[in-house]
Amino acid sequence: MMESGVPICNICGEQMGLANTNDEAFVACHECNYPVCKTCLDYEIKEGRNACLRCATPYDENEQESTNHAIVVSHPDTAQDAGVHARTVSTVSTVDSEYHDDTGNPIWKNRVESWKEKKNKKKKNQSKAVVQEAAVVPPEQQMEEKPQLADAAEPLSRIIPVPKSQITPYRIVIIVRLIVLCLFFHYRVTHPVESAYPLWFISVFCEIWFAFSWVLDQFPKWSPINRETYLDRLSARYEREGEPCQLAPVDFFVSTVDPMKEPPLITANTVLSILAVDYPVEKVSCYVSDDGGSMLTFESLAETSEFARKWVPFCKKFSIEPRAPEFYFTQKFDYLKDKVQPSFVKERRAMKREYEEYKVRLNALVAKAQKTPEDGWTMADGTPWPGNNPRDHPGMIQVFLGHSGVHDIEGNELPRLVYVSREKRPGYQHHKKAGAENALIRVSAVLTNAPYILNLDCDHYVNNSKAIREAMCFLMDPQVSRDVCYVQFPQRFDGIDKSDRYANRNIVFFDVNMKGLDGIQGPVYVGTGTVFNRQALYGYSPCNLPTIHKSSSSFSCCCRRKKPAKEKDLTEVYREAKREDLNSAIFNLREIENYDDHERSLLISQMSFEKTFGMSSVFIESTLMENGGVPDSANPSTLIREAIHVIGCGYEEKTAWGKEIGWIYGSVTEDILTGFKMQCRGWRSIYCMPLRPAFKGSAPINLSDRLHQVLRWALGSVEIFLSRHCPLWYGFGGGRLKWLQRLAYTNTIVYPFTSLPLIAYCILPAVCLLTGKFIIPTLSNIASILFLGLFLSIIVTSVLELRWSGIGIEDWWRNEQFWVIGGVSAHLFAVFQGFLKMLAGIDTNFTVTAKAADDGEFADLYLFKWTTVLIPPTTILIVNLVGVVAGFSDALNKGYEAWGPLFGKVFFSFWVILHLYPFLKGLMGRQNRTPTIVVLWSVLLASVFSLVWVKINPFVSKDDPSAMVQNCIDMDC
Repeated sequence: MMESGVPICNICGEQMGLANTNDEAFVACHECNYPVCKTCLDYEIKEGRNACLRCATPYDENEQESTNHAIVVSHPDTAQDAGVHARTVSTVSTVDSEYHDDTGNPIWKNRVESWKEKKNKKKKNQSKAVVQEAAVVPPEQQMEEKPQLADAAEPLSRIIPVPKSQITPYRIVIIVRLIVLCLFFHYRVTHPVESAYPLWFISVFCEIWFAFSWVLDQFPKWSPINRETYLDRLSARYEREGEPCQLAPVDFFVSTVDPMKEPPLITANTVLSILAVDYPVEKVSCYVSDDGGSMLTFESLAETSEFARKWVPFCKKFSIEPRAPEFYFTQKFDYLKDKVQPSFVKERRAMKREYEEYKVRLNALVAKAQKTPEDGWTMADGTPWPGNNPRDHPGMIQVFLGHSGVHDIEGNELPRLVYVSREKRPGYQHHKKAGAENALIRVSAVLTNAPYILNLDCDHYVNNSKAIREAMCFLMDPQVSRDVCYVQFPQRFDGIDKSDRYANRNIVFFDVNMKGLDGIQGPVYVGTGTVFNRQALYGYSPCNLPTIHKSSSSFSCCCRRKKPAKEKDLTEVYREAKREDLNSAIFNLREIENYDDHERSLLISQMSFEKTFGMSSVFIESTLMENGGVPDSANPSTLIREAIHVIGCGYEEKTAWGKEIGWIYGSVTEDILTGFKMQCRGWRSIYCMPLRPAFKGSAPINLSDRLHQVLRWALGSVEIFLSRHCPLWYGFGGGRLKWLQRLAYTNTIVYPFTSLPLIAYCILPAVCLLTGKFIIPTLSNIASILFLGLFLSIIVTSVLELRWSGIGIEDWWRNEQFWVIGGVSAHLFAVFQGFLKMLAGIDTNFTVTAKAADDGEFADLYLFKWTTVLIPPTTILIVNLVGVVAGFSDALNKGYEAWGPLFGKVFFSFWVILHLYPFLKGLMGRQNRTPTIVVLWSVLLASVFSLVWVKINPFVSKDDPSAMVQNCIDMDC
C-alpha cells in the first residue's frame, strides 16, 4: 500500500521519495510542482530533455548537478539507469583486426573500465551546456519555445481500448458459452448412445478437443486494444529545425533465394520502395541477402541501384504512394489527385518511360539467365562468378549505394544498398532463411550497426512511406520502448480476388487475434514487416527487469522508501532472476551494474563473449553499443574484410547463434520461435496498424499453392511442439511469459493436431446416414435447451467479435471455411510429416505439378496443381454426397416417420459440404472443365462406396419378413 499524503510520480506511478537534504518530498520543477520522481528525472535528463513536461521550464542547474551526483553515488543499482551498462558505450575502435593486445588480454575488455566515467562526464557537460544556452535565451523567445517543448514532450502514441459497450457483452458471452459448454459435455458424457456406442464415443472426444481449441483461441482475445501514433510529435522531438536529426538509424533486411521462383523485378520493387522511404537517407541501409549466390540477383541489383538515382528523387518530390514503381504505375486511381505542381504530369510520363526501359533491361537479364553456360557465369572483368555453385561458394559483399559516392540525379545522398551472399560449403548446416537473417545481423552490425532492424520478404514492398516513423513512435518513446523487442505490422496483400475464396488475407488473424495479443504481451512475430530492437535479437533481457542487488545496504539507497514487508518480495525477485531461466547461456548485463569498474571488467571477461557471439572483436564491440553506430575512425576496407569473416559458414560453430540469439533454428517457422524466445525473456511486442497499410505483398491465390503454404506453417508448428521450445513446458523458470500469452503460443503449436478429430467429425455425418445410426440420443427438453444455448452462444460470440474488430461477415465466413479445408488436408499431412521428420529423420516432400491456367486478371485462381494434399478433402466430399443420397433413399423407403431423424443427419452433412464448398470450386480447376485426375479419383471412390451401398441395401426394410425371405433366396440361403 502507498503511504497516504505522499505524491505519486506522473510518469512511473511510484511514490515521489524524499529530497537528499531534508524530509520533504522531492520536487523536480519548482515552477509548477509537476510530480516527477528523482529516478524519472534522472532518465529525462540523460535523454537530453532538460525542461519540465508540464510548463517547459528548464530544470535548475544545481538540481541537475545534484541529480547526476545521485545517479553515480547514491543509486548505482537503480533499474532506470538503463543507459549505464557494459553494452551502452564503448571506446574500442572497430578497425582493430586482432583479438588481443600485447599482454594477451581482449582489446575490448581492457577499455571497458573507463566507459562509466566518460559517460557521466559527457552527460554532465551536455546538461550544463543546455542550461547555459537556455539562460542566454531572451524571455520572449523562451515563451515562444515553451509550447513547442511541451508538445515535443507529449507521448508519441496512445492506447485506445475497445469501448466497454462492445467489450463487456463480449466477455459476458464468452463466460456464458464456457458454462454452457460444461453443461453440454455433462449431458453428452452421461447420456451415451447404446446402439451406436463407437460413434458416440468418437463424437464426444472430438467435441471435447474442439472446446479445448476454442479456449486456446478465445481467451487470448480477452483484452483487445487499438493504438494511435503521433508522427508530428515524433518530428517535433527528434527533427528540430537547426539541429541534427536524432531519429534512430534502421537497417532493412530483404531475403531472396532463387530468382527463378522469386522474380528479380519483384525483389527490385521491394528494394526501390525501401530506398525511397520517407526517412533521413543517412539513417537508412538496405541489405539484400542472396542465399542462392545468383549472378542474376547481383546484376539486377546493379540495374536497380542505377534506376534508384531517378526514382528516389521523383518519389520524394511528389510524395508518391506507394513507392514501388510496379504497383504505383499499375494501380487504378486518379494520379492527379492532390498534385499541384504543373510539372508533375510531364515528369510522371518520363519516369514511367524510364521504368519501362528498366523493366526491359531486367527482363533481358532474366532471359539470359535461362540457360547457364557450361563453364559457368563470368563477370564483366572476365573472372568467374564466385557463386556458380550455389552450394559451394565464398562469401560475397558488394556496396552499391551509400559511401561509394553515388548520388541521385539531383546530387542528393542516397541510402546505402548492400548485396550479401553468405559463404556456403558442403557438410555445413546453413539453416535456410533463419541462417541468412543471422548472417545479415552480423554484416549490418559491422558496417552500419543501426539499433533497429526491419526485415521484409522479397515480395513485400513498402506501401506506406512513413511506416518507419510509425514504428519509431513506439521504439523511440522512452516511456514505451524500455521493454519492446519488436513492432509488428499486419500483412496485407495485392492481387487477391474480391471474394478471397481461400482466406488469403487472413483478416481474422491480423484484425482480431493480433489485437487481442497486443493487450497482453504483444503480437507474435509473423516473419515479415517487423521492426526489431537489435539488442533483443542479441539475447539481452529488457532494461525494466528487476536489478540484482549485492546486499540490502545497496537497496537502502533507493530514491523512494519501501516498507519492511516488501523485503520478502525482493528476495523472491532476486531468486527468480538468478534461476537458470530458459537454460540460456545469455546473460543480463544489467545484473552487474552494482559492481565497481574493476569487478565489472573481470566479470565481463568471465562471461566469454566469444563463446556467445563468435570470434570477431569488431562484432563483439558492436553488441556493446546499445545506440548503435560505428566509430568515425573506422576504415571501410577493414570493415568489409571483417564483414566477410562474420558470414563464413563456420562462424556460428560452438556459439549461441540460432540457439539463444538471432533468429532461432529448429523449425521452418523460425518467426514464431524467435518471437517466443524474446517474450520468454520478458520482452513485449507492439502491434501497429496505420490507416494506410505499411507493407503489402503477394499471396498464392490458387488452391494448391495456398494449401502448401498452410502445410509449411503447420509443419513448423509441429516441429516446435516436438522440440524443447514447446510452450507447454518451456520458459516457466523466469515467470516472464504471461499466462494468456502462453495460451496463445500453445494454440499456435497444437492447432495442426485438430485435423485428426476434424476429419473424424466430418466423416461422422456420412457414416450416420449410411448406417441409420446417430451420435445423439432422443433429445429431452433440457437437452434441447442446452443445444439451443450452445448454438446461440456461438452465434452471439461471433457477432460481437465482428462488432469490436470491424471485420466483415464474409471475411469471418471465409476464415471458418478455410479452417475446415486446411484442417482436413494440409494440417493432417503436417502432423504426419512432422512426426516422420522429428522422430524418424524422414523428410517427406509433397510435390506440386502445375497445369496451364486461363488468361485473365485472376488466372492463377483457376490454376490447378495436383498434389496428394487434395486427397483427404476430396474423399470427405464424396463420402458426404453419397451419404446424403443414401439417407434420402432410406427415408423414401421407410416412410413418413423416417424424415424426422433424417433432418438432423442431413443438416450435419450439409454443414460439412458447405464448409468444403470453396475447395470443391478449386477442385474444378478451370471454370468449365474438371481435371482428369479428379475424375479418376471420384470414380474410384464412388466405386468403393457403391460396394458399401450394396452391403447396406437401404431399400430393404429390416422389419419386412417377406423381403428378408426374398433376400435370402436371392443369396441362395
